[in-house]
Amino acid sequence: MPGGRGYGETALTCESFKPNLAASFLRSGLLMYFCFWNIFSSALRCTSENTARRSMPLRGLPRAASGQEKVPGMGTTLEDAAEARSASMAETEALPKLREDFRMQNKSVFILGASGETGRVLLKEILELGLFSKVTLIGRRKLTLDEEAYKNVNQEVVDFEKLDDYASAFQGHDVGFCCLGTTRKKAGAEGFVRVDRDYVLKSAELAKSGGCKHFNLLSSKGADKSSNFLYLQVKGEVEARVEELKFDRYSIFRPGVLLCDRQESRPGEWLVRKFFGSLPESWASGHSVPVITVVRAMLNNVVRPSDKKKELLDNKAIHDLGKADDSLKP
Repeated sequence: MPGGRGYGETALTCESFKPNLAASFLRSGLLMYFCFWNIFSSALRCTSENTARRSMPLRGLPRAASGQEKVPGMGTTLEDAAEARSASMAETEALPKLREDFRMQNKSVFILGASGETGRVLLKEILELGLFSKVTLIGRRKLTLDEEAYKNVNQEVVDFEKLDDYASAFQGHDVGFCCLGTTRKKAGAEGFVRVDRDYVLKSAELAKSGGCKHFNLLSSKGADKSSNFLYLQVKGEVEARVEELKFDRYSIFRPGVLLCDRQESRPGEWLVRKFFGSLPESWASGHSVPVITVVRAMLNNVVRPSDKKKELLDNKAIHDLGKADDSLKP
């Protein structure tokens, strides 16, 4: 099995850099280059669209100019934007009641990857909100949880190479969160595929057999099983194959670059955070997202009743849902 601190992260940045200074700066430079090019291309497209709109003759202009309906290629109208803001406000106001109703159902949850940055924050938020009557961590080693708040957390130690022998660890959970992952740099290509694909798929299979109704998968922006990039290809393949298991509810989260702070020094991550911090918020939020925002989006989503079999939340949806309760207390 690959070495390191654990398989609890799928961040593009948070596990992608090693202490080797030269390699860290090189990878950071490449990542920032691609991010900048992506953002620049988006801005160029927006500028072209705006220029085209300004050059449209007034004669025959569709009624969307008055905010009544949407014109193909012209984006959201004023009326649509107002409706979206109204819906967002209503949803924010409803969150306390949704959480209380959810608590009354006494549901149980398991977390895969609680040793990673996202999983660690997810566990903390789950306990602070008190949404579940039982919380179980499933991992390859037992975590040291000293705080009083963690005293009732159950831990199941498993061998991911022999998961069938630990099927009981996946039984009896209503909700599952999978934040499992490593990186090619950390585990090598084969190790990355084994963790991010094989371990995740087998865990999802056992969770389904064990009675899990709602499976939440932390994936990545750009996930595509047809991608030429191994990371995105594996993420896309996993999304599709988990869907085939037919959970009652399946939620996929596709964040951009995960922004997080670590106690240990990682120059590469520091550079990436500085890069996105220097960009206009509207651009930065399109390509990156703080881990805490992802976690809050996951938990705000889980308490919302839904009749959809599959939900796919992109980076923008994660930002919107994750910030819905910034002013609320549990």
